[in-house]
Amino acid sequence: MISLARHRLTSPETGPALRALCEWTPVDAPGGGLHPGDVGWHLRSDDAAVFLWMDDVVPVAAGFLDSRVLRVTAAPGADLGALAADAEELLEPGNDWSDGLPVPGWELEQEESWLVMSWTPRPVSSRAEPVGEAGAADRVLVQRSAFAGSTFTVERWRTMKRSPAGGLAVEALVLTPAGEPAAAATGWFAGVGRCGLLEPVGTHPDHRGHGYGRDAVLGACAALADRGASAVAVVAPSRNDAAVALYRSAGFTVVRENRDWVRARRA
Repeated sequence: MISLARHRLTSPETGPALRALCEWTPVDAPGGGLHPGDVGWHLRSDDAAVFLWMDDVVPVAAGFLDSRVLRVTAAPGADLGALAADAEELLEPGNDWSDGLPVPGWELEQEESWLVMSWTPRPVSSRAEPVGEAGAADRVLVQRSAFAGSTFTVERWRTMKRSPAGGLAVEALVLTPAGEPAAAATGWFAGVGRCGLLEPVGTHPDHRGHGYGRDAVLGACAALADRGASAVAVVAPSRNDAAVALYRSAGFTVVRENRDWVRARRA
């Protein structure tokens, strides 16, 4: 008999969820809706919360609400029906999307999809440098310039690095010859022999078209490979031709196409 319990974890409490997600991360590409790195990026906010589902004392799924989307990765063999039934409390009207957890009565999104792309470790050349405290402001500048509406700050970068996931992060920053921040990528380690993840990657609009984004991607990939990652994955909107082209230029190949589950629309 399943004794399923859902726990809401604050950032300092997320260690068990991160360990479970690392254990469930495969060799070639992440499964479900979450990689440990997705949680790591989520923890840049002080008030970030993560849900951990337990069957007695055994973790069976982890997830969080990403705006209106419930993102979940379950353990191999987990009872997805029981998880979906419990998640109904989180999927109140307005939270109409589910990534990684099929919900009975919902349907697959047909208009938008995500490409899961994977990179196999190999020797690379890159102008990227690792990011420390001295480079945090430049890292933040790239993020805010690349993504309209970004709320990333140096303090949020520090919050992310202090979180239980901070030790999983590797970061690559590329500067122009004049020393201006041009591109950056954050990579996430899930353990030796497991697939790493890029999240996020951005290029400053003033410096696109010069290979800086590719160098940032390769720099983060190389850092993950040096730590023992078996592969590196990235998830890109299938309609974002520029992002898909960037990752292809860095040697990524498409592993699969994912679609979210959405609440059935009324006729």
